[in-house]
Parts: sequence; C-alpha cells; structure tokens
Amino acid sequence: MSGSTPVHLLTGFLGSGKTTLLRRMLADPAMAGAAVLVNEFGEIGLDHELLERVDDTVVLLKSGCLCCTVRGELAEALLSLHSRCARGEVPFFDRVAVETTGMADPYPALSTVRSHLVLRSHYRNAGVVTTVDAVNAPGLLDTRLEALRQIGAADLLVLTKTDLAAPGRVSDLVARLAAVNPSARVVTAPEATAADFLAEAGDTPAAPASALPHHRHGTFRAETPVTSFSLEIEEPIDWTGFGLWLTMLLDRHGENVFRVKGILNLQGEERPVAVHGVQRLVHSPVHLERWPDGRRASRLVFIVHGLDHARIEASFRAFDAMSRRVAARRTAA
Repeated sequence: MSGSTPVHLLTGFLGSGKTTLLRRMLADPAMAGAAVLVNEFGEIGLDHELLERVDDTVVLLKSGCLCCTVRGELAEALLSLHSRCARGEVPFFDRVAVETTGMADPYPALSTVRSHLVLRSHYRNAGVVTTVDAVNAPGLLDTRLEALRQIGAADLLVLTKTDLAAPGRVSDLVARLAAVNPSARVVTAPEATAADFLAEAGDTPAAPASALPHHRHGTFRAETPVTSFSLEIEEPIDWTGFGLWLTMLLDRHGENVFRVKGILNLQGEERPVAVHGVQRLVHSPVHLERWPDGRRASRLVFIVHGLDHARIEASFRAFDAMSRRVAARRTAA
C-alpha cells in the first residue's frame, strides 16, 4: 500500500438511516474496494449483520458511543487493518468507511486520524457524511447536543424520511440546517450517490464543539443517561401480538425510545424479518434473504432514555405469553 487511504466518516443520530444508506452505497461498484468499520451501541451487532457484507474487510466495534472509547478503538482498528492488508491477510482496500454510533460526537474520530502519529502517515480524513431524519430532526436539534455536533461536522447532509414529512417541514429543516452548517451540501437520500458519499472535502481541521451555534429553545438532554439492552427469544413470535405490544410501548414511551431494532423469527415465516422503529415512527418490516448467523432466534435491541429495562422485558414476555394462549385456543377451536 502506498500513499494515504481516504477515510469517510458516516454519522447521524439514532435511527436516521445510516446503515440503510451505507448498505446502498456498498452495492455501488465505486465502493467495491472499501473496507468498513462499524461502531455499535448495543449488545448485539444487528447493524453489522444487516449490512449483509460480512467478510474480512468488515470490522465491528462493539464498545459503545463514548468518545474516548471510540477514539482508542478506531485507531487500533485502522492500524490493524493496514497491517493485515500489508501482510496480505485481507484484500487490498482503497478507502475506509467508518459508521459511527448514533450517539457519537464525530470530532474525536476526526482528530484521531489527523493527530495520531502513525495513522496520519497511512490515512487521511476525506469527509463527513451525516444522515438527518426529516421527521425527528427538528425536535432533536432542540434537545440533543450530539445531533448538533454531527450536523456541524458534516461536509454532506443526507436527508432521510423526506417522504414521511410535510414539504413545508422539510424546507424549514433545510433552512435550519443551513444556519447550523452553511458550508455543507444537502441532498435527499434517494438522490444520494456513491459519488456524493466519496467526494473528498480535504483534510481540514475539525471545528471544536464550542464553535457550534447555541440554540435557545429546548433543553439539552446530553447529560442524561441513554442506555441499551437486548432481548433474545427462541420460540417463534406471533406477528399480530408483537405489533400490538410494540405499538402500545411506543405510544406510551415513544419519545424515550430512541431506537428499537431487531430480527424476528415469526410464526409461519421461513425467512427472518427485520424491524426498526425510532421514537413513535415504525418502519415497514423487511424480509431478509437469510439468517445472518444461521440461528433462528428473535433478537431485539433497544436504546432508551430513562426507561427501566426489566419492565419493558416483563411487558413483552407477558404480552407474548397472552398471544400464545390466544393462538392455542384458536387452534383448539
């Protein structure tokens, strides 16, 4: 390997569509030589599995979203990837895409590449792509400092879920994004191409967090703990019962459920079904072609704010048991 390898940072708040965008970008021939580093917030690597590009050039960081932890592991992963490629242990790669956790501050990751004495001889910051959820972003800009930092760091802002938001809401959001980061290009997710994703912004110093505008409206909750937990269910799940439970949970606590994401083993279905919800917005389920690890078990990951993990799990177990009793009575009748 010679010269410096460009590193493209993909960031965006929880549920803003980073993995969906990256999966589409990786299908483009322009990304054929890319290595991928995925940083997850959660106990189960569902984002890694759902990328459906699992080989020796894909590295999964499981530690979480703490910037100091991300900084250390990102440097180690990039150095290891370079060394393994030089030894012929992994295929040659011509660029690296790093998907951060939804709660990450992007600036430590950028400064890692720029300031690390060894890394900067092999890699360079090529640009930051930030996904912005057109439905939930207006509220996040008032309450989540992380979202502001991710937008402030962007060279390219990719608006997602614009089909679910009113046109006036989208135009207002674009104006607000311009006030936060007037230098960033803005495209909608359907229009975004690999050329947009790979466009290099130049290795310019990252702006400090203190340079971000101060928003007077709303209260930042950055100091409030956000936690993740997972559920694993071996028996097939009744889809109707699950849908009712999830609807009730999000209706009652949606603003504090930053994400629920999972792979379900449904009764009567051979293929796994992927589900994804952000706050009170639940996306249409998607059938996957295969089970990522061969195990036919349902796995759900929750990222929540101020909610008791045990109570959520207990409510699911109770609802699931009730659904099974109802189904058994139907079968007996």
